[in-house]
Amino acid sequence: MKAAVTETVQSVKEDIEIASAHLPTRFGQFRLYGFRYRGIEAAALVAGEAALADAPLVRIHSQCLTGESFGSLRCDCGLQLEAAMRLIQEEGCGVVIYLLQEGRGIGLFNKIRAYDLQDEGLDTVDANLQLGFAPDLREYHLASLILRHLGIDRVRLMSGNLEKLQKLADDGTTVISRVSLKIEKHRLMSGYLDTKRERMGYLL
Repeated sequence: MKAAVTETVQSVKEDIEIASAHLPTRFGQFRLYGFRYRGIEAAALVAGEAALADAPLVRIHSQCLTGESFGSLRCDCGLQLEAAMRLIQEEGCGVVIYLLQEGRGIGLFNKIRAYDLQDEGLDTVDANLQLGFAPDLREYHLASLILRHLGIDRVRLMSGNLEKLQKLADDGTTVISRVSLKIEKHRLMSGYLDTKRERMGYLL
């Protein structure tokens, strides 16, 4: 059995293309990794000797163009990313994995359509359903593969998404604890955050 597992891991490694470079940021110094796996791309920011830590801080973050680049106050995504990078630098060690899963997996165009439905009174869950999508289509298998490539199998996960914790565990990553991110929430986010808590089971 152990030989079979080793062969599987080796096969996965051969399928992943990797690039890396130094990345100075306003939060501190990171090593930036690019990953390409079966046509899907992702990135990871690594600070310190994360592979040597027993269970480094890890944030698995899904792309949010509106929140991260445009400063949208409809969600807390950009604030969460900044808080994670800041906390990792304070600790001196950790990883942010960045997945291209805009709009909880429905893509940018459909996310904008969902915003329009929200402007008409639907919440973020019902807007997705109205468009014919599940509330959350994101997958985390690539994140698990990236963690294995980085030599990490135990993490302290910066997330309130219990489904994410379960999917990582099912994929072989041990989540030893959940770390809350402290952010300053704007009043315009309150409805969105209430929906995540009440209808999607988030711990906020």
